[in-house]
Amino acid sequence: MTEDNVVYIGNKPVMNYVLAVVTQFNNGASEVAVKARGKAISRAVDVVEVAKNRFLENSKVKDIKIGTEKIATDRGESNVSIIEIVMVK
Repeated sequence: MTEDNVVYIGNKPVMNYVLAVVTQFNNGASEVAVKARGKAISRAVDVVEVAKNRFLENSKVKDIKIGTEKIATDRGESNVSIIEIVMVK
């Protein structure tokens, strides 16, 4: 999978990311990864579910990876949960 087929989830509304996922598939991608960390994880799950159930009926979740990333903050290091959900058409 290329870096082009990755949608990073942030603070925008869910539908913005759903549109990004649908656009990736419409542009010929065979699989798309949705990545998020911290509080955006629930939004990532929403994005995948909305895309799968409303726009891409013939798609499914191929793989889900979870983990922890260390990030540097002003108070030292902090652990942040991460998720990667891979969708295929």
